Amino acid sequence: MPSSNQEKLTNRIRKLRFDNGEMTQQELAERAGVTRQTIIALEAGRYVPSLLLAFRLAAALGVRVEDVFQYEAGPPQ
Repeated sequence: MPSSNQEKLTNRIRKLRFDNGEMTQQELAERAGVTRQTIIALEAGRYVPSLLLAFRLAAALGVRVEDVFQYEAGPPQ
């Protein structure tokens, strides 16, 4: 589980939805097999997806996982 002061996972889901013909949260949710509430939580940074979901979201958006999610590691311990 990410530690709030060391590791950070951000995403570009909202931007990618708009770059993808202004796809709605509901459309993305249906394509990825999740609820709209999950998409809302992801966009707000309140939910860290499973690896499988990350790949499904990337596929639904037509991009690579690295284009959707950015990981910043904290300093080595």
